[in-house]
Amino acid sequence: MSREELVVQRARTSFQTGRTKPLEYRLHQLKSLLSLISERRTDIAESLKKDLGKSEHGTELFEIMKLEGEIRLAIDKLAEWAAPRPVEKNILTITDEVYIQPEPLGVVLIIGAWNYPWAVTLVPLVGAIAAGNAAVIKPSEVSSHSAKIMEEFLPQYLDKDMYPVVTGGVSETQELLKLRFDHIFYTGNSTVGKLVMEAAARHLTPVTLELGGKSPCYIDKNCDIAVACRRITWGKFVNCGQTCIAPDYILCEPSIQSRVFEELKKSIEEFYTDNPKTFEDYGRIINQRHFKRVMGLMQGSTVALGGDSDESQCYIAPTVLKDVTRESKVMKEEIFGPLLPVITVSGVDEAIQFINEREKPLVVYVFSSDKKMIKRVIAETSSGALLANDCLIHYTISSLPFGGVGNSGMGSYLGRYSFDQLSHMRSCLIKQLNMEGFNSMRYPPHTTKKLGWARFFLFKKFNFGRLRRMALLAMLAGLTAFVVQRFLRRG
Repeated sequence: MSREELVVQRARTSFQTGRTKPLEYRLHQLKSLLSLISERRTDIAESLKKDLGKSEHGTELFEIMKLEGEIRLAIDKLAEWAAPRPVEKNILTITDEVYIQPEPLGVVLIIGAWNYPWAVTLVPLVGAIAAGNAAVIKPSEVSSHSAKIMEEFLPQYLDKDMYPVVTGGVSETQELLKLRFDHIFYTGNSTVGKLVMEAAARHLTPVTLELGGKSPCYIDKNCDIAVACRRITWGKFVNCGQTCIAPDYILCEPSIQSRVFEELKKSIEEFYTDNPKTFEDYGRIINQRHFKRVMGLMQGSTVALGGDSDESQCYIAPTVLKDVTRESKVMKEEIFGPLLPVITVSGVDEAIQFINEREKPLVVYVFSSDKKMIKRVIAETSSGALLANDCLIHYTISSLPFGGVGNSGMGSYLGRYSFDQLSHMRSCLIKQLNMEGFNSMRYPPHTTKKLGWARFFLFKKFNFGRLRRMALLAMLAGLTAFVVQRFLRRG
């Protein structure tokens, strides 16, 4: 039996003991995970510095704060999320208990990504723990220092049998995917996402695929271009462009293209100085393989801003490209690096057409002061999310589901959506062994009269709120009559 089989078998055996069912156990594990984040901040920051060149404050802002917020929210809301959820009844079930009971799925496989190795791996784990599952955590081998720290510390804080960490590369992931899980949560690219889904299908295992794609960013000529470019610059070059929801390319009219270049240049210098290579808050490409891939995407386009690089340090400067066409190499795949192509379109009509001719993106960004135009882009495009007049920040809102559609993924998470995604919503109906006369309409022999009664009770719309109020009024009237009668008798 392989190492992966032993790990999964141990997790399943642990889950079958039922110890994840009580909320006290789940809360204890969530609080332990919070302790890990609090007590091992320095180790986490050092691992991310080695993997991606992230600064200590950048790690806190883009990895730790989100993860910590998700854990605290789950701790605070767990009892509410896990409680039975009453549903509307019909007249046939008016006296019965009818509700939805969230229950754990079982053993979940979480395959993390390398670009935000702590947040994108452990935020789904928060949902898995809260929902009462066991979980096998497979951090990305590409961010090797983070994976090593995760492997070392997670078992010290969490139930090591219930939440094991499996490290390794492609072969280890392939071995895991041969095994049966009750849910697989994968964050990465669509190519691997298809392989994950194919492997899951052999066991009829449901999947959550958090993928990516080319998220477009349309700038309306009538908006505040300076502010728009400032926010786009921030969203694009955070983590050296290695963000699944980063603006992938800009669409704008030719009349404002030069102004866009001018404002992007100002913002890049404001954020990262005139020498980003020496600036603490500007990161690095994860490795030389990805460095070469990103550099290759510039072929056939003209560098408008930036373009500097250093392969020995996996450094690519914030770079803006012009003379980009629909057939340019940089438009053929998700960039996932600090390149920002600018493509000219005649206006919002062509921008919408351009977006719709391609795979559905993870996000559509639009910058405009015209609310009607924004609503039009919402109505006439499809994407995992739409964000107007800013970038990235929708990920910070736990009350919004985060996820893709079509080629950008399936399923969603964050906050309660994580809990629901990794739970089975079990339908529960508890009846009494009485009222057989009422139930006889469904028993043979089936007659026209019975069918008429069945149709009446199934399709007749009753205002149960009004019925309850009428019943309460009837009870009050009866009580009043009783009191009056007693009073008159005494008189």
